Amino acid sequence: MADVKLIKQIREETQASIADITKALDESKGDYKKAIEWLVKRGAEKAEKKAGRETASGLVEAYIHQNGKVGVLLTILCETDFVARTDEFKELAHEVAMQIAAMDPKTTEALLKQEYIRDASKTIEDLVKALIGKLGENIKIKEFTRYEI
Repeated sequence: MADVKLIKQIREETQASIADITKALDESKGDYKKAIEWLVKRGAEKAEKKAGRETASGLVEAYIHQNGKVGVLLTILCETDFVARTDEFKELAHEVAMQIAAMDPKTTEALLKQEYIRDASKTIEDLVKALIGKLGENIKIKEFTRYEI
């Protein structure tokens, strides 16, 4: 049985399910870094399996930077209204809108490849895939518009 403190630490960092964390620790023989790598790989595999599924629900996120001179409208999609209403999905929408305001990507593809402003070890695509793995639904960034004075 894996150490409860280690499970809790990994859960707080990755938001992965307890079952996936336990399996990752078993597969990595209790090695923290290898377990994290296993979870990242598992999340990416889950995201790939869901990539073709239709995204008919979602949110329009509006973000205005605190100086009032930069604003973003973002359309982010998922499969069901249930997931669109979750705090995790809303948080992802907010984080992506802030990324757009800060980094001014020109296309969705460029946005997905950018380093995440809060953690340079991750890309926006990594954030999206991690949430796909957690929520079990396909998620797509459909479009965005950045306004600046």
